[in-house]
Amino acid sequence: MAQNFSCLGAAELRRGLLAKEYSATDVARDALSRVRALDGAVHAFLETTEELALSQAAALDAAVAQGRGSELGPLAGVPVAFKDNMNLTGTHTTCSSNMLRNYVSPYTATCVQRMLDAGALGLGKLNMDEFAFGSSTETSAFGPTCNPWDVERVPGGSSGGSAAAVAAGLACVTLGSDTGGSIRQPGSFCGLVAVKPTYGVVSRYGVVAFGSSLDQVGPFARSVEDAALAMNALAGRDPLDCTSQAVDTDFTANLAEGVRGMRVGVVPAFMEAQGLAPEVKAKVQEAADHLRKLGAEIVEVDLPNAQAAMSAYYVLGPCEAFSNLARFDSVRYGYCDPGHADLGAQYEASRHRGFGLEARRRIMLGSYLLSSGVYETYYYPAQQVRTLITQDYARAYEQVDVILAPVAPRTAFRFGEVTDPTSMYLSDMFTISINIAGNGGMSMPVGLGADTGLPVGVQLIAPQFKDENMLRAAAALETVYGPAPVAPAFAPGAAAPFGAEADIPDAAQAVPGVDLPGGPWQQDAGVAGDQDVPGDARGQIAVAEGAAEQA
Repeated sequence: MAQNFSCLGAAELRRGLLAKEYSATDVARDALSRVRALDGAVHAFLETTEELALSQAAALDAAVAQGRGSELGPLAGVPVAFKDNMNLTGTHTTCSSNMLRNYVSPYTATCVQRMLDAGALGLGKLNMDEFAFGSSTETSAFGPTCNPWDVERVPGGSSGGSAAAVAAGLACVTLGSDTGGSIRQPGSFCGLVAVKPTYGVVSRYGVVAFGSSLDQVGPFARSVEDAALAMNALAGRDPLDCTSQAVDTDFTANLAEGVRGMRVGVVPAFMEAQGLAPEVKAKVQEAADHLRKLGAEIVEVDLPNAQAAMSAYYVLGPCEAFSNLARFDSVRYGYCDPGHADLGAQYEASRHRGFGLEARRRIMLGSYLLSSGVYETYYYPAQQVRTLITQDYARAYEQVDVILAPVAPRTAFRFGEVTDPTSMYLSDMFTISINIAGNGGMSMPVGLGADTGLPVGVQLIAPQFKDENMLRAAAALETVYGPAPVAPAFAPGAAAPFGAEADIPDAAQAVPGVDLPGGPWQQDAGVAGDQDVPGDARGQIAVAEGAAEQA
């Protein structure tokens, strides 16, 4: 592991490969070795794809040997990995749920294929909150992922495995999905560049859906350039996804332009929000000062309906989740509980034992909100609020080119520290409105908090289909703060953390239902009884009621 290729940047790796300083096979073997040697300390990976990585590497090496290096894609030789809600042929795609523990993908998601087509070396699949329901990666059926900066703390969620893998130097770039902050919040907690593009920039085909009108795929990286290179590979129209758009943008083109002449918006209501930690607020103010010194104009903008975003989201999100999860009925696919005399009992037992508590909570809430007599009271007003929030952002961008805001109200919290569902949902209080409006947003690391000494990110929000604006501003900030480092305990030369070695199943040898992390079936162990779910759902309905009042 002397070379530590996964700790290098994408452009640097590609240049070395073309200069024949090393081979893509060297990179792949080193990256896989590093995953096996260190992932036990963070549990980012659920499954490796050694055959895929080595076959991709062999093809790259052959192209270089034949003098066709100029034909290689922008991510040639770059170790990447994918959140486990993204299908990849021949791998388990579990969404970190017992419901899909046995499911093996028969096809590959467009976003995954585009990364591979760009020359990336696919290392495997990454842990997540079950079906992307969570903000801490604690709801995974296969155990939580740890934050590489402090393994006693969460990495954020739901794309916690994707964030932890990059922060620990186990991959150069990873893909996550973001429904209400699930890329940006773990990006902030783990000190990474984390990009949620405008809705429609990246195809969602082959990504298991949470909220179809909210989900968007994006990259985690340690530099703005790496994230922009990944965006170049990912973006564009896909005939298999009717919501995808034709995007012909080179996201690396304006990274060196700086921010002189740009207008950067700051939302006073965000900066004065209840629950915003002083160390996070100070970092956002510091970033604004740096942008001003670099030549940007700081402008206060108003988003008057943003305070209703949380209420609207917890109507729209559960409704779409309820609809999307209805397909897991134990008949077509998904866990099937044995020994039942009638279909109704089989459905009930299979969904009870296949879904975790948070998934059942959201299914029940969505079912209630879409029921007769309730639909008109909550769902319609939430859609009206969505329109108001979208209009607020459109008006703000008449004044500014990009908006600067907090990502999360605090730095990474300890495991078990946040147990109340409503308190957990507040982790996304600054990110949800961007998904509702469909704008692009990203987290940019700006150093460590003064109180906790943990990573803090600031959020840059772009107009729809102007994601290059936020990348340009992030690149300017990167001249001040530098690229994101690998977490100190996992940096090259550091002693391996205790318990770092991992025995991760590989897709080529995995036995469905037996050897995925998490052990054998524990049908009811550690799962609260059904009687606990309705009360929590009622509490969420109370949170959601604000949407009707705001419409």
